[in-house]
Amino acid sequence: MEIYDSEEEQIAALKRWWKANGQSAITGALIALVVIVGWNLWQSYQKDEALQASALYQQLVAAVNERKFESAEKISERLGRDYGGTAYAAYAALLQAKTQVEQDNLQAARETLQQVADQVPDELVHVVNLRRVQLLLATGAYEQGLQLIAEKAPGSSENFAPLYEELKGDLYVAMDRPGEARTAYQQALSSGLAMPLLQFKLDDLTAPEIVESSE
Repeated sequence: MEIYDSEEEQIAALKRWWKANGQSAITGALIALVVIVGWNLWQSYQKDEALQASALYQQLVAAVNERKFESAEKISERLGRDYGGTAYAAYAALLQAKTQVEQDNLQAARETLQQVADQVPDELVHVVNLRRVQLLLATGAYEQGLQLIAEKAPGSSENFAPLYEELKGDLYVAMDRPGEARTAYQQALSSGLAMPLLQFKLDDLTAPEIVESSE
């Protein structure tokens, strides 16, 4: 550290430092200020956006409960268009698809979920994709269902992997491919999905083999 003999020397040294570094110091301070202000504005915007999306979602729920399906569809479309990056847009799409299924409009439900699939937050993407597979199963698009599982299941967490396997088994059953269905159900069970219905599906597939072997 440099030592000065007098106050005048200190002042002169400070002037030299300021001449050499003053502009960069000011620039750095301004950048820091812009970053802080920008971050606060972004946080405020995110909060306002979430509040607006939440209010719209409450309107959607009310419209569905009152069976005002036309209004519900418009609200859901607005949520997807204006707030596509929020969880509320995903919830809205799931709810809209549910009402479309209840109206026996399975194709519309498929399209609704397909449109929102690439916009939903990571924690909801597998919920949407599982619903999409269920609708593909219900509409007889079995190969598309298997393809969707092949594309989406590898990136799923251990919580969703067995659910994909169970749906894969359901698709194979619908395609009259019991061997592959049995393998999928067994994989789902080994992954930790201990559900009575799943065990029943597997038992139902293995029962013919037991009867044949006892004859």
